[in-house]
Amino acid sequence: MPEISALGLDVGSKRIGVAGCDRSGLIATGLTTIERTTLSQDIEQLRSLIIERGVQVLVVGLPYTMDGNLGSQARSVQKFTQRVAAALKLPVEYVDERLTSFEAEELLKAEQRSPSRNKGLIDRKAAAIILQQWLEDRRAKPAPSL
Repeated sequence: MPEISALGLDVGSKRIGVAGCDRSGLIATGLTTIERTTLSQDIEQLRSLIIERGVQVLVVGLPYTMDGNLGSQARSVQKFTQRVAAALKLPVEYVDERLTSFEAEELLKAEQRSPSRNKGLIDRKAAAIILQQWLEDRRAKPAPSL
């Protein structure tokens, strides 16, 4: 499997949870949480991370509704992501992120930490879950034959 540098994003209306992976594409780790301000400032914060890490692809959690449809939040995430991807000239891959925030909250509870006091940490953990899922799906796909 070739080396990869991906950035996982959990895009919300107030914050963006950001995760990265090691070059081998095995482990996703929460990196930071961006407090949303303006589109241009959000893009600049992402740009500095992308340059620093040599990112090749954005992996974005898409919040489908529980019945599997794209609701208004998913469409909002897609619109934001398309603008970011165009500005940063990077491809985007989407991952179904249903229940990742819940899963991240459960991880915090297991660490004896309060989810209500650690919203940014939840966003980072959710981004790491999204990116880890993408990495595992990528490894599970058979390599193209020559």
